[in-house]
Amino acid sequence: MDESNALLPIRGHAALRRGRACEAHRIYLLTFVTEQRLPWFADAHLAEAAIGALLDARSWRHSTLLAWVLMPDHWHGVVELGPGDSVPALARQLKCSSSRRVRAALGAVVPSAVWAQAYHDRALRREEALLAEARYVVMNPVRAGLVRRVREYPYWGAVWARR
Repeated sequence: MDESNALLPIRGHAALRRGRACEAHRIYLLTFVTEQRLPWFADAHLAEAAIGALLDARSWRHSTLLAWVLMPDHWHGVVELGPGDSVPALARQLKCSSSRRVRAALGAVVPSAVWAQAYHDRALRREEALLAEARYVVMNPVRAGLVRRVREYPYWGAVWARR
């Protein structure tokens, strides 16, 4: 990095993450939204492409995906961070691999990025909060009015639930 850039203040989402540490075996709620909140995943073909990448075992070698839902314009995941992983690295991996698969599924030049640059993460404070957070995540389609019961929605999963 050249010296002139080293003096620039860190702004935006990067500033919020400054000084934060990721802890192995800690549970995090991770959320990505699509660029401009475009509903890419209302299209089943694109949703399946994204899910193929988001669930790919190569992304989950160290960390564990406990619960997730893909909505038309965002993704939530409840993740237990593994040793050697970090939230920023995992978010980058998931967003990059799913973007590649969505672009391939489109078979054309995409006019904008699939995912917005930023993401949101929050560490859960207590073990008791885990199940409540997982329920919150998988119930998103019901709260959004997309389905009456979560089992009617095809794009979700949890380690505790059989589909």
